[in-house]
Amino acid sequence: MRNLARLSATGAATAVLAASLVAPAQAAATSWSACPAAPGVDARQECATLQVPLDYQAAGGPTISLAVSRIRTAKPAARRGVLLLIPGGPGSPGLNRPSALVKKLPQDVLDRYDIIGFDPRGVGQSSPVSCGLETRDLSLTRLKPYPDADGGIAENAAWSRRIAEACARNGGPLIRHITTRNEARDIDGIRRALGERKISYWGVSYGTYAGAVYATMFPERTDRVVLDSNDDPDPNRVARQWLANYTVGVEDRFPDFAAWAAARDGEYGLGTDAAAVRQSFLKLAADLDRDPLPWPGANPAELNGNLLRETMLNALYSDANFPVLAGLMRAALTKGELPPSNTPPAAVMQNTAASAGATMCNDVEWPDSVAAHQRQVARDRVAHPLTAGMPVNMGPCAYWPVKPAERPVRVGSNGPANVLLIQNLRDPSTPYSGALKMRQAFGQRARMVSVDSGGHGVYLANGNACGDRSVTDFLTTGRLPLRDKNC
Repeated sequence: MRNLARLSATGAATAVLAASLVAPAQAAATSWSACPAAPGVDARQECATLQVPLDYQAAGGPTISLAVSRIRTAKPAARRGVLLLIPGGPGSPGLNRPSALVKKLPQDVLDRYDIIGFDPRGVGQSSPVSCGLETRDLSLTRLKPYPDADGGIAENAAWSRRIAEACARNGGPLIRHITTRNEARDIDGIRRALGERKISYWGVSYGTYAGAVYATMFPERTDRVVLDSNDDPDPNRVARQWLANYTVGVEDRFPDFAAWAAARDGEYGLGTDAAAVRQSFLKLAADLDRDPLPWPGANPAELNGNLLRETMLNALYSDANFPVLAGLMRAALTKGELPPSNTPPAAVMQNTAASAGATMCNDVEWPDSVAAHQRQVARDRVAHPLTAGMPVNMGPCAYWPVKPAERPVRVGSNGPANVLLIQNLRDPSTPYSGALKMRQAFGQRARMVSVDSGGHGVYLANGNACGDRSVTDFLTTGRLPLRDKNC
């Protein structure tokens, strides 16, 4: 649910690409048709649907639909294959990512690859799943489990049980089969349906874990693998660790915002140095815990301390968002008019909450002790006040109605040396410390490019020419750097 505030709905896929995965499917030009018109969809993007098993342990049983898209290579004579874009989240759509990224990808890459997008199972146009949650349960400060203002988690425990029960009641059979292992199997189905012997892909955020699982389950079917903003692949904790890593990531990244705001103290009045800006944020969050401000259009419809913290976390994803956080803080401090809220549509949040929750809960078992979580939250609020205990709090997985059907994949070094990791040093969501564990897991298969930058997303995201060139060179030549490198 890390990218919830930035999600958007996607257009529907319209044609059938393959009806069965029993035998390798062949690409067929007549299987594709134009995508439905939607803002930002490139006229060259084509759409299709692919049928895959609901349950891979019963491959002859019911199927679900995957929505797939492509923009074909700009230079067919130079075509190497396909570059699949694996979206983040978990729970983020990806059907229209080719349209967004064809404007940014270097021509050398566009010449060599068909750019492929897809909505993962349960997401967007791919047999979407919903738990039918109440509006109150779609609050951004619940979907990330922020404790109450006093640090108590009784409300979190009640919310967690309510969400798990709603998903069991309303999620249908699909809710039990949304896992990272199954996403990797779906990706292999896309590869086969496209008629490709091997597949190249670019995974971002959660997409790095899905991509790493694919590279471990199907190593000989990988061509060139780029993993951007890397999740910690700890097989004993998986998403539990991703959530806990917010404490590290936010502390790594907040100084960038604080220095930026201090340099603009005349405009925002948050402090003349980074330490003063940090204190301004912490004091304002504490004040809003006690005395929230009305914020029409937001969910909840008030700016409380936790909603300020959630706004901060999302602002740290990109320097371009710094003015949003600084402007909100200034308005709250001066009791001025708050800017319009950027709450995602309820339908998008319903789908994301269900698909993300299912992935996180079905991948690994979570502890259910309220008392143990309360102790963790109390410690974490002292050690990491910026996130106020949220990263170690309990959520719906504590009460999830089914146990994981399979153990998490242990990412490993068996397979070709064809994995390039690229990572910002100051990422608020997937911190550098976690990325180093992904690098260690891949061993001799991988090289890592570390970029001296902040934010979430590296390749073509922050203007670091050295980092961008490293990825482009790998995608176009297949050559990894001789050793890990810093940019």
